[in-house]
Amino acid sequence: MATRTVTRTCPLCEATCGLEITLEDEAVKVIRGDRNNPFSNGFICPKGTTLGKLHDDPDRVRTPLIKRDGVFEEASWEEALAEIERRLVPLLDGDAVAMYVGNPNAHGFHNLLAIRPLAKALGTRNIYTAATVDQMPKHVSSGYMFGHPAAIPVPDIDRTDYLLILGANPLESNGSLASAPDWPGRLEALQERGARLVVIDPRRTKTAELADEHIRIRPSADAAWLASLIHVLFAEGLVGEDLVPVAGLDDLRAAVDGFSPEATSTFTGIDSETTRRVAREVATARTACVYGRIGTHTVEFGTLASWAVDVLNVLTANLDRPGGAMFPLALHEPPRRRSRPFRQGRFHSRVRNLPETIGELPVATMADEILTEGTGQVRALITIAGNPVLTTPDAARLDQALDSLEFMVSVDVYVNETSRRADVILPGRSALEKSHYDLSFTGLSVRNYAMYSEQIFDHEGLSEFEAIVALTGIAAGMGAQADPAKLAEAALVSRVQSAVADPESAIHGRDVDEILGMLSNWPVAERFVDLMIRTGWAGDGFGARPDGMTLELLAASPHGIDFGPLESRISDVVTTASGKVELAPEPIISDLARLASAVSEHREGGLVLVGRRELRSNNSWLHNTEVLVRGRHRCTLHVHPADAKRANVEDGDDVAVTSRVGSLTATVEVTDSVMEGVVCLPYGWGHDMAGSRLSVASQRPGVNTNVLTDPVPLDPLSGNAVLNGIPVELSRPA
Repeated sequence: MATRTVTRTCPLCEATCGLEITLEDEAVKVIRGDRNNPFSNGFICPKGTTLGKLHDDPDRVRTPLIKRDGVFEEASWEEALAEIERRLVPLLDGDAVAMYVGNPNAHGFHNLLAIRPLAKALGTRNIYTAATVDQMPKHVSSGYMFGHPAAIPVPDIDRTDYLLILGANPLESNGSLASAPDWPGRLEALQERGARLVVIDPRRTKTAELADEHIRIRPSADAAWLASLIHVLFAEGLVGEDLVPVAGLDDLRAAVDGFSPEATSTFTGIDSETTRRVAREVATARTACVYGRIGTHTVEFGTLASWAVDVLNVLTANLDRPGGAMFPLALHEPPRRRSRPFRQGRFHSRVRNLPETIGELPVATMADEILTEGTGQVRALITIAGNPVLTTPDAARLDQALDSLEFMVSVDVYVNETSRRADVILPGRSALEKSHYDLSFTGLSVRNYAMYSEQIFDHEGLSEFEAIVALTGIAAGMGAQADPAKLAEAALVSRVQSAVADPESAIHGRDVDEILGMLSNWPVAERFVDLMIRTGWAGDGFGARPDGMTLELLAASPHGIDFGPLESRISDVVTTASGKVELAPEPIISDLARLASAVSEHREGGLVLVGRRELRSNNSWLHNTEVLVRGRHRCTLHVHPADAKRANVEDGDDVAVTSRVGSLTATVEVTDSVMEGVVCLPYGWGHDMAGSRLSVASQRPGVNTNVLTDPVPLDPLSGNAVLNGIPVELSRPA
């Protein structure tokens, strides 16, 4: 029996844990945490153990599928691409073809490298991603404050003395927009060294249970409460003296004048003295950090909350400071960000006139664009590793919209609730059939760290990268017969040409053929990464720095390389016109009036729905894995005992939950883990739709909470959907 052990990065969430995988006769025997990984130190969660089961899943799509007479049939790659060319090309007219990009694309590098050229080739403005049901408010606030939408500070949790968490549950999510293996161990270590952990959340989450203090807040009220903290800093002279260079301090002071703790207490549900105490604690701690995540983003004031989090870190002199909020430096990034003024609204959606942000439109309006007739109507859709029928607003209407399309292509590993509507499915690859390098999450890591993992198993047919490149060739008029490898090679040549022509590049003025020759030992997708690393802050500059990094050196360190704790680098990050952190950007300050109106008009009463994340779930993607879904029924509606009594329901009862746009029936779980007036369902369930092929998930389908999500209310600054704080009513099922 042949046995070997390999290491790799787990790609299933943002934690980027190192794994040790033992294979026997080229089959996965066991997966453990890699104790030699300098970042994760052997930590692993239940999801990480399942990569072998996901690879072997009999429901996984392994060959292209073409729908004929309503039934999927296996096809060759040549047949599938020819069918796409035949039916997609006639629809390439203006914005008639849309593209939806799902969350899993961020968990690696292949698809990220290939998707943008596809969008350009399609020539459409109808680009949608999971960002507008997730983190888009943080991109917008970062763009306005720091000049770049990817300049996102993360909590330096390993060195802070005070951590204030809002709308995040890293003990279940493993962290987000703050990549760190073993959040439980890191938070326990934080407390053991005498630091304080405070959690603000309408639910008593696992993170809240661990905290030194848990303060309940009404859903959607985070921005108002954070504005009150800022108000207290000014009112009590608690603004720090050693601030990073800032602009707009006086404008900020005036803008929050009306948000005293007394003025917001009814709206937030937090008494004024608690608010003042927390503001003082954050301001006077030796080091402190405020960290807000999805619960503060997927609400109607998401961008204001994202902005206020960073304003607090600035005003307490904790931005760009060890123990505060700091800017990671990914291995492939240049030492300084380029100055490109942040702009929004370069174009707008056809139906609702919603502005674009970083090149995409709010996914909440995708169904409108499909269903509304007229010039520019979406007639075809490409989805890549996405399941918007379960994860985006007014899901039932979107499902109907997909059924009305003239043509749809999905690149996916499953026939799921979305791809079941496709006319052609191109198979994705299991994580073990792909090499791995994090283009996204090393730029959000709480330490400067990098790792490259080779693919473990070979595969037949095109890779995902090659499949997306093939789609690009079809959209660009090169036909289904074009060789994806040659198309990718041409794109690489163009990338090198741009780099040598760029005065700021590490290889400015060099010979293009020389650079290409030095990249030649890698597959083409890896060559893009090697180019980025070698021209990055620690790169060898293709020989200019003999001791610099290359992809080859990174690959020679199978446990990854720790480049040390985060370092102060604000001058290399901020690219605003003023060269300073903008505390009072006009669009954000103007939106405070909307928040003030909501505070003054607030009335008690009624139930609102919020979502929850769970350690064994990954949005909608892991429910077909038996080891992760077995046990107790987890897709339940959490109801506070007082609300259950008013609705005359008991634990285990079925109850109808109704919003403005939809209704579903869920099983009640009575618990005081939710605050009174709040009910809670998990995201990503609803696996009972005809036509999907998820044999395990269909046995425990749960309910799709996004049947209840209203697509009309949005955070206007970012276009982000409002997934939390949805008004609902409970009643006995008919």
